[in-house]
Amino acid sequence: MRKRTARIACFALVVLLAAPGFGSASGRAERVSGQDVSQSGVVTAAPNPQVLAEAARNLETIQYSFREVAKKVLPVVVEIDVTEVVKRQTPQLQSPFDWFFNQPPGGGKGDERQFRRSGLGSGILVKKGGGTYFVLTNNHVVDAATNISVKLADQRVFKAKVVGTDPRRDLAVVAFDSRDAIPLAELGDSNELQVGDIVLAVGNPLGFENTLTMGIVSALGRRGPSGQVAPNTDYIQTDAAINQGNSGGALVNVRGQVIGINTWIAAPTGGSVGLGFAIPVNNAKKAIDDFIAKGKVEYGWLGVMPDDIQAADPANESYPGVAKDLSISGVKGALVINVYRSSPAEKGGMLPGDYITRVNGQDTPDRDHLIQTVGDLAAGRSYDFDIVRYGERTRLSIKLGVRPDDTSEVTSYKYLWPGVTVVRINDQIRQDAGIQKGLEGVVVAYLPGSDSADNESPASIAGLRPGDVISQINGHDVRTIMDFYKYLNDAKKDVTFKINRKGTDVTIGLGK
Repeated sequence: MRKRTARIACFALVVLLAAPGFGSASGRAERVSGQDVSQSGVVTAAPNPQVLAEAARNLETIQYSFREVAKKVLPVVVEIDVTEVVKRQTPQLQSPFDWFFNQPPGGGKGDERQFRRSGLGSGILVKKGGGTYFVLTNNHVVDAATNISVKLADQRVFKAKVVGTDPRRDLAVVAFDSRDAIPLAELGDSNELQVGDIVLAVGNPLGFENTLTMGIVSALGRRGPSGQVAPNTDYIQTDAAINQGNSGGALVNVRGQVIGINTWIAAPTGGSVGLGFAIPVNNAKKAIDDFIAKGKVEYGWLGVMPDDIQAADPANESYPGVAKDLSISGVKGALVINVYRSSPAEKGGMLPGDYITRVNGQDTPDRDHLIQTVGDLAAGRSYDFDIVRYGERTRLSIKLGVRPDDTSEVTSYKYLWPGVTVVRINDQIRQDAGIQKGLEGVVVAYLPGSDSADNESPASIAGLRPGDVISQINGHDVRTIMDFYKYLNDAKKDVTFKINRKGTDVTIGLGK
């Protein structure tokens, strides 16, 4: 309440100072109706009533605009109540006689029991088809639900069902039937947002229905903590108060258009501290249509394993020497480390070592943007990929496929070529890996899936190991990362590596 009051007070002060005849543009003290005005433009006595009236009218104009936004958005944001069935292990009740057999109380596993747990979230009325209304929300609101009900702003309650869920972007759509006319949200364009824009969050925080809070866009393009929130999206950051129960609710602009879906907060205490995050609505538009038409989201699939290699501090490079060797230092993009067999990328001519800078006319400054951009594109259509290959810029036209539903199929390492990541040898690597002084080449840094029992990448099957120094490929000396990718990709059929493993020379062959 204090923060909100302070914000309104500051807002009012700006309007007052901007009002005609209120304060001095030069900052000099002057007289207003016989009263003193300080150097800062603050009245030290009763102000002119006409000025106050003008300032009040300006504030009322702003107030009325917020009222109109509220009238527009409150009816299109719903409360979603869910019931989940949770399985838990119950402690085994011990017999007093267990003491005679050295069994401490509570030591047994007990039985697995089911418990019903209630949950609360928000949703946005986005579409209607016949007598069915579709509500957009977060996946984490409904993913484990066995019963779902939707409560409208006018307190009508409808039983709902899940139409589709997408954990990759934490989105879901639920549906309910009604013959009545129910308003739908107007979806805006989140690409038009700028830092500093006024936004309002709508939802049911902590069970308080139809709550509207105000703030600004604090930042754009935020990434969530790895492994904790959906990876295939970026986020709008806002200081509009968001709490538990706001998930799935709307973040709207001053026109009452939905520009985001409130999703998570960063709060050490569990309550709002002005760090709320919303999925941009443009990231959800295709998902809404896919849910309704197909019951799931179809992602475009390229079929590569990309990674980030650039670092603001060269001393902290994830892949030492790679950017310099490939002549891409300072160029934003994502490096293709491996290519999936029979994937759209392989069929379209993409090779390991290619550095992707743009997709379909959009910049791809890093791996996450590449994954998100490709996922947003429709499968079955061809798109331009701008790449840097061996230091030269070129363009490929690649027809995207549909990302498989089973993520294990996508990440199954036996499909990767070549299935190895290499870096330049530096002093630290030489010391850590025990590489003898004077030995030149590139070192195997990582075998994707080396900790997996079903790792069947060509490099793994051939017997390459982390720490191996590759000094030759098919008889050509390898001194740089560019040498590695060039000779690897030039090989027509088989690839022969000459490696040094802990001081011993070994020859390993890969079937291409």
